[in-house]
Amino acid sequence: MLLVQDLVREIALFSALSSATQERVAAACVQQRYARGQLIILAGEPILAAYFVSRGEVRAYRLSPSGRQQVLAQLGPGEGFNLVPVFQEAGLNHATVEAVGDALVLSLPHERLIGLVQECPDLALALLTEFADKLDHLTNLVEDLALRTVRVRLSRFLLEQAGEGKVAHGWTQDEIAAHLGTVRDMVGRTLRSFADAGLLRLDRQRIVLIDREGLQAEAEA
Repeated sequence: MLLVQDLVREIALFSALSSATQERVAAACVQQRYARGQLIILAGEPILAAYFVSRGEVRAYRLSPSGRQQVLAQLGPGEGFNLVPVFQEAGLNHATVEAVGDALVLSLPHERLIGLVQECPDLALALLTEFADKLDHLTNLVEDLALRTVRVRLSRFLLEQAGEGKVAHGWTQDEIAAHLGTVRDMVGRTLRSFADAGLLRLDRQRIVLIDREGLQAEAEA
């Protein structure tokens, strides 16, 4: 089993902390392994801990009353989740989080985290920075859902997933819909529209970008 101290140093939130604070955090953390699709926390349940991804990926999402999924974030090594409700009076998980594949996660019990924040100023400052970044992310997410069409959101998503390359692969239309806050049929129709316009090619589980400039124009419309 990997040493918790080494894993803590790899977490972005803890990486710049003093060695003394890192050691105190490591002493409070517990390693937990999750299989693909296994739930880590469930929205609405009482909070037990804050969590940090050491290996693998996890997906945080909310479900509408009709069962439609809205992905809030997909998190990889070094990223944390469930930090905000630790400091709220209600103390309830804000989202459901599940492992995308096999994942190794550090859990930090909420009472221990509160105690460490009270005693370690460098950790308190790091958390304030983390909360500011999360607020910025959620503000951008709300802006996307409220002000941008599915066509714009999808083109932006494809460009981000492809990075500097030409292929966005490994995503099903259901998964894309969950990330964009829409439904599978709308994603399918928009992808076919992009394909008909010569912007991309659909190749089984791969989406090959043919005209990046054209997609960029769609993203900025």
